[in-house]
Amino acid sequence: MSGNVRVLASLLGPAFRGFVQRRGKGVSSTDISVGYEASFNWSYGRDDPDMARLYQLAKTSQWNATTDLDWSRGVDWHDPTMPLLPDSWMPTSKLPLWGRLSERERATHRHGFLCWMLSQFLHGEQGALFAASQITEAVPWLDAKLYGSTQVADEGRHVEVFHAYLTQKMEKLYEVNDNLYVVIDAIMSDGRWDMKFLGMQIMIEGLALGAFGSIRQVTSEPLLKDVLRSVITDEARHVHYGVLALSKLYREGVEERARHEREDWAFELSLLLRNRFLAHEFYDEFYAHHMTRREWDKLILASDLMGFFRRTMFKRVVPNLKRIGLLTPRVRPRYAALGLLEYEHGRSAGELSPSDLLDDA
Repeated sequence: MSGNVRVLASLLGPAFRGFVQRRGKGVSSTDISVGYEASFNWSYGRDDPDMARLYQLAKTSQWNATTDLDWSRGVDWHDPTMPLLPDSWMPTSKLPLWGRLSERERATHRHGFLCWMLSQFLHGEQGALFAASQITEAVPWLDAKLYGSTQVADEGRHVEVFHAYLTQKMEKLYEVNDNLYVVIDAIMSDGRWDMKFLGMQIMIEGLALGAFGSIRQVTSEPLLKDVLRSVITDEARHVHYGVLALSKLYREGVEERARHEREDWAFELSLLLRNRFLAHEFYDEFYAHHMTRREWDKLILASDLMGFFRRTMFKRVVPNLKRIGLLTPRVRPRYAALGLLEYEHGRSAGELSPSDLLDDA
């Protein structure tokens, strides 16, 4: 949509593999070719106090997914006193067919929709695990490498905890959404380390922060609340890491064409990440026999849920794009057209504590 040929070129391969070949569907694993240089720092200079403080914080904030969460608690998604999600979060709740469902059927639909959302978070966390490994190799500054090593451990723990919750408690796992696959493929296969930071730390992690906080606010399921609380405290550091690194890089100067490419690339990823919430995998299972996919997409995009997600997710992303210098007059009209500029004066990652994020979904 941006018309930037360089952005088109960088996304054509991931889009072909994700939308046409659908490499994330019907398989147990996918290989993605990666191309980047690992940067060794032989001077071991420690000259970034902000990054060093973040590293110290990360070392003292580790938690154990096995022992720090009470996995003995059961999850009964048919319990009407403890709904996984409110009906207002179900895109079909305003349709006549929703009223014809029994309470048990509605509970099954809520269970499926939450499993779909959490499955996409799990797939995103695996992408974050691999991207964090790449970033640690490729970023040139030692303080950033040291912090990056803690994020690798964090992301491994997130994969562990979401997979355990989905398979042991919810007993349902969905395939990766095609839009999310394209984003992960684009981040993994791009050889430029700052694009990995931009795609993963600013876009995916920023959007996840908003989504995790929102789900934690509305769910009545205690174990899920505890899982999301623990994950949010880690994700807050991850986004701050991206803001620190990219602010430093872009302050040192980026040529105009390169900056334009990054502005346009971030916007295109915003659209892909928005479309990921069209929930086609959930639609295929529950609603494909009731309506066409076009009708479903129209329903989702106009739903209160999508409006809520747009507000909460981009509330975390737009201030960070502004902080790193990618919300310029050139691209502001695009974000304005999506109604996202109202968040530009919000606090960026470095100004938010984990408690702020937990209290303010």
